[in-house]
Amino acid sequence: MASKMTLRMQLLVLQALIVFLVTLATGIVAGAFQEQALREAYKDRMQAVAQSIAALPAVLAAFDDVEPSTAIQPIAEVIREASDLAYVVVANEEGIRYSHPNPDRIGETVSTDPSIPLSGEVYVGTQTGTLGTSWRVKVPIRDDHDEVIGTASVGILESELNEEFTSNLAWLISAMLAAAVLGVFGSAWVTSVIRRRIYRLEPHQIAALVKNQETTLHGLSEGVITVDDEGRITLVNDAAARFLDRDAAELDGSPAADVLGEELTTVLREGESAGRPVIVGSHVLVARSTGSEGEDGGIGATLLLRDHTELHDVVRRVEAADAIIAFRQRFGIPKGLSAETLDRVSAALAARPDASATEIGADLDISRVSARRYLEHLASSGRAVRALDYATKGRPGTRYRVNGTI
Repeated sequence: MASKMTLRMQLLVLQALIVFLVTLATGIVAGAFQEQALREAYKDRMQAVAQSIAALPAVLAAFDDVEPSTAIQPIAEVIREASDLAYVVVANEEGIRYSHPNPDRIGETVSTDPSIPLSGEVYVGTQTGTLGTSWRVKVPIRDDHDEVIGTASVGILESELNEEFTSNLAWLISAMLAAAVLGVFGSAWVTSVIRRRIYRLEPHQIAALVKNQETTLHGLSEGVITVDDEGRITLVNDAAARFLDRDAAELDGSPAADVLGEELTTVLREGESAGRPVIVGSHVLVARSTGSEGEDGGIGATLLLRDHTELHDVVRRVEAADAIIAFRQRFGIPKGLSAETLDRVSAALAARPDASATEIGADLDISRVSARRYLEHLASSGRAVRALDYATKGRPGTRYRVNGTI
């Protein structure tokens, strides 16, 4: 199903999901902190109330009365209601209650362990008593001689604490919902911006475009090198890497000035629309560049390299052939004859009073036919003289000698 969704919907759903998860996690953490803060606030209040009761002179004096609860119960109830607590219980060192929200419980032993406050320490925690499970504080009550003579216990029911916490969650939930709504609208806006930046293309269209570009770029016979404003190579195709005799992956991200050489860097920096011949290694390249030198010395341009090595070799061969033809035309050497061999034949003929083609061929280790062609050229150009030899059997042979008039 996800593959059929448009890019816009995918981005919107993913961002909305992220917003929801982050908002939920934030709400949970904020709720935990709020509950902890609520408990800490109640703990401070309960501890202050318990210590104030334990230090009241009226409470301390009542411990010596025949009926301590007569004086302590009214005081405890006034403080309980003023402090908005569930109970305020004062008990003696034997755990006998002198006050309780339920007067029928006065005179009974406390339902929870009083050993910690009776030992002189302050207790803070959750316990279950006659009113239910409560978050409570117990402090020792000391006489004028600093002896522990009883305990003062105050607390709030866990149910009331949870109810207050739940009621306080309303603003937190509202804030979370508002944040989620704003996040969704923000996600929609971000999605719209991203879609405009990529020309509203879908993922498969982007993938096809990149694949086609890669195929086209690396299939080109012309080298392509792109350099950013900082002078670093950001794109290089296979042809360019081959011209530079480097690996394409090695060139990517390298400083252009370090790998291109002085001539190519100059073309890249200055720009060359018509093309400038540059020799790189064994390659004769024609380099073109858009050229874009920044104020800070950076380069941002594309360099195009075309290999003209084979064309250069052809031109050189043609120029060499033209030179040979011109030389031959200048010195009257027919096509197919070599000036060097002609000089050798002339020297061999000068060393003899006269000679036949067979003899000259034997002297120079060339064929009789080749020797005859060179001798005939010498004779036709006036540098040698032909003569018929009738001493041979059958048809007369031809002998040659250097023309002494030349």
